[in-house]
Amino acid sequence: MRRGYIQVYTGNGKGKTTAALGLSLRAAGAGLRVFVMQFIKKSRCSEHKALERFNDLITIKQSGKGFILNRKANASDIDAARQGLDEVKEVMRSRDYDLIILDEANVAVNRGLISRDELLEVMEMKPVNVELVITGRYADERIIEKADLVTEMHELRHYAKKGVKARVGIEK
Repeated sequence: MRRGYIQVYTGNGKGKTTAALGLSLRAAGAGLRVFVMQFIKKSRCSEHKALERFNDLITIKQSGKGFILNRKANASDIDAARQGLDEVKEVMRSRDYDLIILDEANVAVNRGLISRDELLEVMEMKPVNVELVITGRYADERIIEKADLVTEMHELRHYAKKGVKARVGIEK
């Protein structure tokens, strides 16, 4: 890749992580190396099993202690996010990857696990030939301003409101 850009997938609608992981499959199909850091998340889901089939091209890691939308972040949550951010910086410096995905990084900023300025610093240190994707609700305005592409997923209707639980292979 000659030039990589910064993409942000945000909003309250479903599909941000799904879109980013779809891009990882497209990149792997083209022979590009992909690194995915999932902030906040700690559960192993179906996408992890699928991406393991491409472990020669896609590396996926988690630096979270679980979702914090309904609870206050604690020191353990913050420490896990900081370790993940440090690893992302090392990965950027290594220049071993063509696509780097920071899944739920916007939520990590919103909940105070990492600062907006730290995420901006990572965006700034992105090598010119690396594509960077940042996902999660609550994207900060400065993150949006610095990005080259911003997609907002907007929920019009969601079956969860009718009591449908997350389903294996669809939501988890």
